[in-house]
Amino acid sequence: MQGLLYIWFTGMLIGLLISAPMGPIGMLVIQRTLNKGRTAAFVTGLGASLSDLIYCLLTGLGLSFVTDFIESNQNVLQIIGSIVLIIYAIYLFRNNPSRQLKPSTDHTNTYWKDFITGFLFTFSNPLILFFIIGLFARFNFLDYVFEFYHYFVGYLAIITGAVIWWFLITFFVNKVRAHFNMRSLWLINRIIAVILMIMATIGCIVSIKELLRI
Repeated sequence: MQGLLYIWFTGMLIGLLISAPMGPIGMLVIQRTLNKGRTAAFVTGLGASLSDLIYCLLTGLGLSFVTDFIESNQNVLQIIGSIVLIIYAIYLFRNNPSRQLKPSTDHTNTYWKDFITGFLFTFSNPLILFFIIGLFARFNFLDYVFEFYHYFVGYLAIITGAVIWWFLITFFVNKVRAHFNMRSLWLINRIIAVILMIMATIGCIVSIKELLRI
């Protein structure tokens, strides 16, 4: 039970962290909330969540073939994962998401189109694999995952965390639509980047200490 709770908690956290950075898909969801309504934006987020889940499945399948290697090199992988997160956090901190997406002019409520565009926007960035590998390694996501139901719970938690993020962001933007300033995305990006950097730095320090004890 403790292993399942750990998998569920870390899976939710991974799903949130994958979805949270305000890249092109974040801009698209916010613009659709403002221009087409919350439902269209949330459906767009669901498409992005499916893409994230597919990349997580690919990452998990790839890592599952080298479980023994991961277990014997856990601290090294945590350090590598933390470094990947730090690099990503630096990129996120310096990134201006408003330059990456042209304004949307489509006002039709074609939810399938919203879903597909959300999926393609996210799936067209395979570099997310490196971010996911960093998160999996940082949180030892596969430590307890040896049975089918562990995988099921873990990946269900990931997509749940992603869906919760898009639900919250569309709810928030819809509530403050009259006062929303697109430049505030810079601040959101930097807050998320700082959080990632702190988490990654702590993980790196802890792993280095464990290596020195061996």
